[in-house]
Amino acid sequence: MSYGSAIVDAFRLVGVYAGQIVKGAKPVDLPVQRPTKLEFVINLKAAKALGLTVPPTLLALADEVIE
Repeated sequence: MSYGSAIVDAFRLVGVYAGQIVKGAKPVDLPVQRPTKLEFVINLKAAKALGLTVPPTLLALADEVIE
C-alpha cells in the first residue's frame, strides 16, 4: 500500500517551477508547494505474494488497485 502525492500532480508542479525559472525568477524566491492531491494505491499482487488479504472495505477506499 502507498499513500502519497499523485505523480502526475508532482510533474505538473515541476513544470510550473521550471517555467518560472525560465522566465527569470530566482529559485530561492519561489515558494515551497505541497501536493494538492494524494493517492491511495494498493498492490494486490504484492499482497498475495506476501500471503496477506486486503479487506474489501479497504479496496473500496483505494484510488488505484494493482491486480
